[in-house]
Amino acid sequence: MKISSIRCQKLQFFTFGFLVSISFLLGFVSDIFAADDYPNHPVRIIAPQAPGGGVDIVGRIIADQLRMAMGQSFLMDNQAGAGGAIAAKMTARAVPDGYTLMIGYVATHGTNPAVKRNIYNPVKDFTAIGMIGGTPNVLVVPRSLPVNTLQEFVTYAKANPKKVDYGTSGVGTLNHLLMEEFKQVSGVPSMAVPYRSIGQAFTDSIGGQIQVIFPGLSAAMPHIRNGSFKALAITGEKRNELLPNVPTFNESGYQGFNSLTWYGIVGPAKLPIEIRNKLNIEIGKILAKPDVLKQLNEQAIYVMPMSPEQFEKYIVEEVKHWSEVARISKVEAE
Repeated sequence: MKISSIRCQKLQFFTFGFLVSISFLLGFVSDIFAADDYPNHPVRIIAPQAPGGGVDIVGRIIADQLRMAMGQSFLMDNQAGAGGAIAAKMTARAVPDGYTLMIGYVATHGTNPAVKRNIYNPVKDFTAIGMIGGTPNVLVVPRSLPVNTLQEFVTYAKANPKKVDYGTSGVGTLNHLLMEEFKQVSGVPSMAVPYRSIGQAFTDSIGGQIQVIFPGLSAAMPHIRNGSFKALAITGEKRNELLPNVPTFNESGYQGFNSLTWYGIVGPAKLPIEIRNKLNIEIGKILAKPDVLKQLNEQAIYVMPMSPEQFEKYIVEEVKHWSEVARISKVEAE
């Protein structure tokens, strides 16, 4: 009886193990077939900004190229609000089948998680698919301010501590945290003035209410070109071809200011690896096309192709960096 019982237990264990192995194998094979057939119906790309914003423009360029490359519609779905948190939560909760993607960018997967508590996990709740590119930020002052270099601005600000305030597009945004980081290393005694948009900050700066802004290059270029603002320094490891005479922060004596307003494609967590890799390969091909490079460069965006693993590591480092800047400056958003 005992021998029979032991044999029965062994048989049951073997059967269970066999079924588990078969189940795993079927799931693996299913993912491969799903990737081969992907996409077989329209794909939604959620944009965490209203139509016309930088995220929307980048998203539409990539969506149109994916449509041509993969033979299915990639439809933009603008879900603005809460600094991108609405779109991010919607994406995180979606079925991980490759038919809901999102344009993740520096706010949704960098600065927001750094200043807002318990909104979502920018790494664990998502699948990093591919980086698209980024645009540098540039520190600008109105033409009327009597400074022409970054060091002159630092000297002026320290000599006039109650006369130099800076505008932001909201608490915890990239332009806010960048200026706080610069204050930490330069000692500039400047107070933040939050606006609903960076455009309003430019208007008030011309009127004299604020004296400095740290916007993305694409937002700053029209004001620099028309002469109403002076660019003192630009983020990044090298000078930008649109502003060849403007030094980097590194050249100006302040190391480590290489942050960008970046954009990429993410999906929900647990997206099948085969689908993730298929999309990453197509994105890489798209970013190598001359017409796409031209379109992105017109928005002051420069391509930064990465593998999914590289992109995930980039997001991890971004959140870590901005969390530390926010902690030191005591920046926290609701």
